[in-house]
Amino acid sequence: MTSSDPTALPDPWQTLHELLAGMDAEIEQVYVERGIEGVRPRFAYPLIRLAHTGPLTIRELAESLGRSHSAISQTIAAMRKENLVTSEPGPDARTRRIDLTERGRSLVPFLEAEWRATHATVAELDAEIPYAMTTVVEEVRRALERRSMRQRIHDHLVEPSRTEHDTAVEPPR
Repeated sequence: MTSSDPTALPDPWQTLHELLAGMDAEIEQVYVERGIEGVRPRFAYPLIRLAHTGPLTIRELAESLGRSHSAISQTIAAMRKENLVTSEPGPDARTRRIDLTERGRSLVPFLEAEWRATHATVAELDAEIPYAMTTVVEEVRRALERRSMRQRIHDHLVEPSRTEHDTAVEPPR
């Protein structure tokens, strides 16, 4: 253990996490105002994609959305609980094909309209602030392509000094 708790310092990501969570909460509030219960903003992308492609495996859906298999698998599980998608055995025992339920299909026209309205809102925000969010995000992405997050962390990482106790090897039993 080090002498001071590094988590006691302000988290540089906290405001970004709070901003994104707040924006998602407001999008979800739009759904609730329309009488759409149990639908999270993160459901819109896969629901819209499935409406346009038809049934896909979780892997196919994840790849088409540029998301991890794990993230989409968790999202699909949450969407199944809300009766938005079905999950049927795929071509082999290891895969599941995901399709829309009637409820999921009925929400797609509204979700597409909300998606377009959200994109227009982001463009409006970009025009309203001195540094467009979309430009800042793209610049951060480019900077990380030049030198990865991992490399940057290594450049700042100061390993704790090892004590004799830490490096002692226990005798074999």
